[in-house]
Amino acid sequence: MISAQVWADAQLLWNFQQMGDEPRPCSVAVVLGSHDLGVADTTADLYLRGMFPLIVFSGATSRTTQERMPRGEAEHYRERAVELGVPGQAILVEPKARNTGENIRFSRALLEEQRVPVSSVLLVSKPYEERRSYATARKLWPDVEWVCASTSMTLPEYIDSIGDARLVLDMMVGAQQRLMIYPRQGFIIEQRIPADIVAAFERLRDQGFTSRLVPETADRA
Repeated sequence: MISAQVWADAQLLWNFQQMGDEPRPCSVAVVLGSHDLGVADTTADLYLRGMFPLIVFSGATSRTTQERMPRGEAEHYRERAVELGVPGQAILVEPKARNTGENIRFSRALLEEQRVPVSSVLLVSKPYEERRSYATARKLWPDVEWVCASTSMTLPEYIDSIGDARLVLDMMVGAQQRLMIYPRQGFIIEQRIPADIVAAFERLRDQGFTSRLVPETADRA
């Protein structure tokens, strides 16, 4: 049973980890692969609304996706987007990235290789990954404008869509830890983190939502 305090702390992190950007037309979309196929659905919707002419789906597999997405996250995202009406020629697949830093670096390299002019990027991710993805992108590719987007859902709706509350809360706690430790490791830009967010993170960590934490000497973003 998840206590009321845990739900309240999770809601604080959920709200903080989203950037609150209004989607607007950009040169390209860079989409971060994950276990959540809903990210591909949101990307397809944004494409069909005219928000960008080209999509880069980025992602290999992880311990969470190796069974459900055996062909790689980016490829499964591509297949889903095509099912939803996105033309194949509007999609590039970057199949090697295994963390957020690689998502950004490898997507940038692919776009440069394809000679795609980029002045702005709509960065599409899971809702609770918006802020960390933005911080990583700003660090690694600072000379373009970044706009964040994700599926518009409440935390309970999102948990229902995934079907595993502990997985979602563990991942949110892991994302928050990275926002706190990665700036000093040089992986992401520094952002102000309010005291109530730090306290919520610490309570959730102490309650055992720790499976996605990384050692503070981690060398990846």
